Amino acid sequence: MDADAIVIGGGAAGLAATRRLAERSFRVVLLEARDRFGGRAWSRPAPRATTPAELGAEFIHGRAPETAALLREAGMSTIPTTGDSPFRSAPNIFEVAQSLREDESVDRFLARFEGDEEMRKIAALARAFVEGFEAADPAIASVRAIADEWQSGVDSSSARPRGGYGPMLDRLVDACVAAGAQLRPSSVARKIAWRRGNVAVDLVGEGAEPQTLRARAAIVTLPISILRHAGDDPDVVFDPALPPAKRAALSGIEMGHVVKIALWFRTAFWEHVDDGRYRDASFLYREGQTFPAYWTQFPVRSTLVIAWAGGPKAVALHGLSEKELVERARSGFGALLEQPELARREFERGLTHDWSRDPFSRGAYSYLAVGAAGARAGLAKPLSKTLFFAGEASSTDGQGGTVNGALHTGERAAAEAAAALRTKANG
Repeated sequence: MDADAIVIGGGAAGLAATRRLAERSFRVVLLEARDRFGGRAWSRPAPRATTPAELGAEFIHGRAPETAALLREAGMSTIPTTGDSPFRSAPNIFEVAQSLREDESVDRFLARFEGDEEMRKIAALARAFVEGFEAADPAIASVRAIADEWQSGVDSSSARPRGGYGPMLDRLVDACVAAGAQLRPSSVARKIAWRRGNVAVDLVGEGAEPQTLRARAAIVTLPISILRHAGDDPDVVFDPALPPAKRAALSGIEMGHVVKIALWFRTAFWEHVDDGRYRDASFLYREGQTFPAYWTQFPVRSTLVIAWAGGPKAVALHGLSEKELVERARSGFGALLEQPELARREFERGLTHDWSRDPFSRGAYSYLAVGAAGARAGLAKPLSKTLFFAGEASSTDGQGGTVNGALHTGERAAAEAAAALRTKANG
């Protein structure tokens, strides 16, 4: 055997699982397809910027204990977000959904409020919340899952890691190496052959010959979009194929889509327009634009602004070049402030990453479809005490779609794998 366990996927979940297993003296190999670790969290520093641009995950939602612990290890602190979002009260409309006899789509649920003028406005904000915050399609998304997630309290508060997620994830990488794990970037798993107590992973690496690694267990942290297409060329193949119960769970979890643009300006000009109206603005929203949502780095003073479109609005942008996306984001920001010419003059540069076309993510983060209440738990369930599953899509406590959900599930899968490996060793 090349290792006791192979971890497939070097995002937050895979790194957390690798560290915990290595610290328990198991031999661990972590395979990551990209040439960097961190998965769908990617910090990009920029000259003159006080904060890096987070092209992927950016916020900390709720208490997030695993994230908080890692930040302390890295000597980092958090920055609470400030200001009122127009979505703050919109999710309250979903409280009624918890009493529904049967689950239904968000669209169908919100349609019942069309006859009331005041409620129609709230329903419109709620739909925008589902598209933007959840990155979900309201025609598909489970209203009961949205209600349960909101009631869990995960979305009740948010903050940012001071300095971005990069240093925290770098600390996690260092901890994996210090514990004795073998980390292998640019290593793409193509086939996972498994039977009880035995896993063989065929992989290809940049400029290297195909290779097979063997272990007694594997932890799979691949995104839901990749797992749902397992067996399709050129995606990963499971041999034998994942059982019907696992495939049924996968079919109930959808991958949300987001287009996120980092915009740098020469100065924070918005702080001075309209008699200082936007000086302390953190979140700006205007329906009807290509990018409905923008946010600054406030309370940190920075020249960086983020443009955001989620759900169907993000899907509608597929196929546009980075140059076109940046231009639309920049012009939309100017239009929102009613300062199009000033925004054009002050603009410095923009940056984005197309997660939907990224072959190793194919989207942003997960949400549940109608009638899929047990899908996350079904995804998380181990197979034959040999294959274990982690990642934000397998979070069962309302933390789906979050970094902390990924970290938590990685540690959960590591504990499950460790128990199974010890049982095999003692048996």
